[in-house]
Amino acid sequence: MASEDVKRSETAVSTIVNLAEEAKLAREGVVKAPSLAVLSVCKSLVAGGVAGGVSRTAVAPLERMKILLQVQNPHNIKYSGTVQGLKYIWRSEGFRGLFKGNGTNCARIVPNSAVKFFSYEQASKGILWMYREKTGNEDAQLTPLLRLGAGACAGIIAMSATYPMDMVRGRITVQTESSPYQYRGMFHALSTVLREEGPRALYKGWLPSVIGVVPYVGLNFAVYESLKDWLIKSRPFGLVQDTDLSVTTRLACGAAAGTVGQTVAYPLDVIRRRMQMVGWSHAASVVSGEGRSKAPLEYTGMVDAFRKTVRHEGFGALYKGLVPNSVKVVPSIAIAFVTYEMVKDILGVEIRISD
Repeated sequence: MASEDVKRSETAVSTIVNLAEEAKLAREGVVKAPSLAVLSVCKSLVAGGVAGGVSRTAVAPLERMKILLQVQNPHNIKYSGTVQGLKYIWRSEGFRGLFKGNGTNCARIVPNSAVKFFSYEQASKGILWMYREKTGNEDAQLTPLLRLGAGACAGIIAMSATYPMDMVRGRITVQTESSPYQYRGMFHALSTVLREEGPRALYKGWLPSVIGVVPYVGLNFAVYESLKDWLIKSRPFGLVQDTDLSVTTRLACGAAAGTVGQTVAYPLDVIRRRMQMVGWSHAASVVSGEGRSKAPLEYTGMVDAFRKTVRHEGFGALYKGLVPNSVKVVPSIAIAFVTYEMVKDILGVEIRISD
């Protein structure tokens, strides 16, 4: 597993370096630039993948803590809060325990982010073209509502394409050293779920994910791009064009976007995680409980999951794990946007998210 991870990392680095060199040589006229469309697509995919991997790894301990709080058995509380939970993981599982599931998350988030960012740019272009055709104004620009639609389309496409990986990532994240059955990695988990629970199990929780991704990803892009446009047009700091936005300013825009999106969509994220645990015959004790409190987690669907969660644990249960999620989502989203645009700058991509 370790050698495979190293090979993947080396391949990713080599791809980025090669693309950067090709872009540099093409700009200098040393070599003839390849098809702009194909090269632009490749660069956008690489930039999106790098952005996702960097941002998720930076906040991996908080991501794991969030999921543990979301799915833990209410009758067998092990994690009473963010700080206590992180300390408990450190004592019981060590440093590596803080990053459990991050490898699978990165394996999922790299293609997810690549597809999401690329889909957003393509959806934006298509929506802008239709908007200009409809209004007859060739200079028309995307409105916040149209950006929301483009972001929502991008989120649904990316999430659906990588959902099975997200499902098993959730299970790997919550298993501990004392779990009755251990998934050895992403591929082992995928094959085990497929064999024991069937192909439909890989899409448990998909519906609340689709519903939740519309406000979450849509608002992320809409708020981020709208804030950038406002800063450029109002020029509160003497800004003239997009390239004058500093890294700090972009971080602030990304942080605001992440805060708005995650607050609106969070209850759906809790329900999604709980539905992913249904049918896990050898579930980790944090999910199934221990001793007399041990009980299977059963939901017949999204509405049933909402109803049982609120009835048995109260409305506040829909926001379990919100604190670590709030702490992580701001830097995570901010780092993702900034990394994406910086990598695109390095690779020489002329088209930016806001174009």
